[in-house]
Amino acid sequence: MKIGIGLPATLPHIAGSLILDWARQAEMGPFSSLGVIDRVVYPNYEPLTTLAAVAGVTRRLRLVTAILLAPLRSASLLAKQSASLDALSGGRLTLGLGVGAREDDFVATATAFRHRGKRMEEQLDLMTRLWSGQAFSEEVGPIGPQPLQPGGPEVLIGGHSPAAIERVGRWGQGSIAGVGAPYTTNQHFRLVEETWSKRSKAGKPRLVGCVYFGLGPGATERTNAYIGDYYGPYAQWIAGGAFSTEETVKTALQAFADIGTDELLLFPCIPALDQLDRLAQLVGG
Repeated sequence: MKIGIGLPATLPHIAGSLILDWARQAEMGPFSSLGVIDRVVYPNYEPLTTLAAVAGVTRRLRLVTAILLAPLRSASLLAKQSASLDALSGGRLTLGLGVGAREDDFVATATAFRHRGKRMEEQLDLMTRLWSGQAFSEEVGPIGPQPLQPGGPEVLIGGHSPAAIERVGRWGQGSIAGVGAPYTTNQHFRLVEETWSKRSKAGKPRLVGCVYFGLGPGATERTNAYIGDYYGPYAQWIAGGAFSTEETVKTALQAFADIGTDELLLFPCIPALDQLDRLAQLVGG
């Protein structure tokens, strides 16, 4: 199982220099990728902009949106932005996409909250065509540049609903599960595999899990404080996917490996570079 690490880009009041230093240090560690979370109504950094900056200070780590709220964006511009980022980063982009559940993000972007699932499906269809070099329509030509990865960036679909799982079988190369305990993530992965098999897709879906971590003095309190602030009334549903001691992190790593997770992304709750060193010691390699 590969281990990716999230950027501290969603933690409030973080200097941009810390994000770049974090990426540079992660590049030297045992990690496989850098992840970033998306929201609008929160003092976080915009994901694609953040990954573009990070691409310039890294060379090997994959760049993962976990997840990007696709319906908040124009499909044509999202296709162009992601293709550009993929080409500029040397083909390192993994585009985790989901519909989102925060209605305030949709209000802030003047986007309809209802039917957002249908909107995302239309986006996926259009972006797939544009990445392959096809014209936008009979009247409008292709929208480039061409992504470096053939057919476009790797697409992972987020979300636990039946519709979200069905989208994995139609458009995705795999699934990126929301933050959760190994048990609930295991249930999600098995449903994804079942849908994949029913569609007779070649190979197997890539399965990516997400958790939160914080390590060191006061880690439990600081982790809980951040999750409470970010998720508000939803925080109780995230608690099972947050780990704040060395022992619980080690146990989680083994548990996710046991359920067949291809890659586990650990997102930080404490904005300090020592978190990279502490996690690297547990991951090894």
